[in-house]
Amino acid sequence: MQITAVPPIASRRHFLAATSAATLSAPAILHAANRSDKLRIGLIGCGGRGTGAAAQALTADSNVELHAMGDVFRTQIDSSQTSLAKQFEKDPTRVNVPESRKFTGLDAYQQVLQSGVDVVLLTTPGGFRPFHLRAAIEAGKHVFCEKPMGVDPAGIRSVLESTKLAKEKNLAIRAGFNFRFESPYRAAMQRVQDGAIGDIVSIYSTRMSNRLARFDGVRKPEQTDLEWQLRNWHYFVWLSGDFILEVTAHSIDKVAWAMRDVQPAKCHASGARQQGTIGDAWDQWDVTYEWDNGVIGVLKTRYQNGCHNEHRDVLIGTKGRCELGWGGAKITGAMNWRYEGEKPVSHQVEHDEFFADLRAGRTPNDGQRMAQSTMMGIMGRMSAYTGKEVTWDFAMKSKLATMPEKLSWDMKLPEPKPAVPGKTPLV
Repeated sequence: MQITAVPPIASRRHFLAATSAATLSAPAILHAANRSDKLRIGLIGCGGRGTGAAAQALTADSNVELHAMGDVFRTQIDSSQTSLAKQFEKDPTRVNVPESRKFTGLDAYQQVLQSGVDVVLLTTPGGFRPFHLRAAIEAGKHVFCEKPMGVDPAGIRSVLESTKLAKEKNLAIRAGFNFRFESPYRAAMQRVQDGAIGDIVSIYSTRMSNRLARFDGVRKPEQTDLEWQLRNWHYFVWLSGDFILEVTAHSIDKVAWAMRDVQPAKCHASGARQQGTIGDAWDQWDVTYEWDNGVIGVLKTRYQNGCHNEHRDVLIGTKGRCELGWGGAKITGAMNWRYEGEKPVSHQVEHDEFFADLRAGRTPNDGQRMAQSTMMGIMGRMSAYTGKEVTWDFAMKSKLATMPEKLSWDMKLPEPKPAVPGKTPLV
């Protein structure tokens, strides 16, 4: 997953003004109610997740083409296009991206939106998601929005505004929280919400694996501050939101799902940075969420070598428990059940259902829940970084905004220092 950012000399205020002006010339919304209407896809962010999302979108519907691609780095576009062309070599018209529709640079996302696409896939690092989402909705595009949906409270408030605007314009927003499309989890959650384990009293969720070292972090002499951080975006909180958002967001979303997307009242958290060498990202967190109805949710997440690995969710109720993990699901207690059905790839299912809805003239909007799940991760990170208890109301009103006001290739962007609990202020 690579990055397409806001214009190099544009501020947040100028960005929103420009996208509002662009609305006047936005193309007509295409619902494509019949198969004779071709849907043109624009890919914004051409890394691994973006390439995967594009392949899944092309697979989901037989009359869809990849029409435009945008990324800061041209090598990402070329690599992505080569991979997709190979996957669809039996029908080369599906990847229809000539040189004139390959856009590189800090403003590439704007050019993709102006290229005649109907649906955009937003798959850059999460720091830019609120801006790209707003621009896409302003331009009249249906959106697949990968997680996380933002990395700070300012971004989440923007996402909620865009969600409202999308509803007003009858535009679709499909969230990239793919576990909600995992067949075993869907079947289990339905039973839980139908009362199979009684009332939920506590939740235990884990996401622990080896250290995430996708990028080597080595800085080449010719790289500016911005390029170096973009090429190693996992390790910089303003870009990734830290691993609690970039990866553990899926686990947080499952907790939110179990709680019927009712936000927690507060949380307190701890964590540490043990193996990181660049940037300000941590590698472990323990977050305790509390809801107004007394439910306690414990999230444990860690990305360190040589440690116990685990990925599961345990929902404990008054009549039993439900456990999700490694693609399986079971319920024990008053009702005993284990999922034994088919397990289609959830990344594909989310696109299959998305495009089926568009063909039927429906415009699903996942914006509210995707913003709230992301905000749960942000408030947990805020609490761990500062050592303070954080309420939902405080987090939603927080002035914390990590995105630089302006971006340019030659800007001074000092390497940020990791947070220190007890010293880092709660903003």
